[in-house]
Amino acid sequence: MNTFLYAILDFINDMHTYLLSLNDAYEANFTDKELHFLVIGAIGMAMIFVVQPIFSLLAKTGHVLVISWIYVFTLILLLTFAIEIEQKITGSGAMEFEDIVFGVWGFMLMFLIYALIRGIIIGIYKLIKNRD
Repeated sequence: MNTFLYAILDFINDMHTYLLSLNDAYEANFTDKELHFLVIGAIGMAMIFVVQPIFSLLAKTGHVLVISWIYVFTLILLLTFAIEIEQKITGSGAMEFEDIVFGVWGFMLMFLIYALIRGIIIGIYKLIKNRD
């Protein structure tokens, strides 16, 4: 997980550098704010075009829990990064990347336990229902 998150950060940094070089090479003279507006807006719309059909299919096939997991996982990533940034800014703790990794793993393990218990309960319910 640690390697995966660092790879994402490296990719984002490489893309940032590349976009800045394009801005300079073509003398577009976009400000930092204008570039954020354009790039984040385009990324958001690209994600909508990918995510919306997938979520629609999951909802139609009764996999709403998967949608919930994806949503909460995204929020957990955002929350863990925000906590670490807050600790750096306020000095209330040490900003450590490993804290993010452990927080995400904590959610994943607890969700796995929940999914197993839920699966067992649903399985027992179906067995009892089919016996009648």
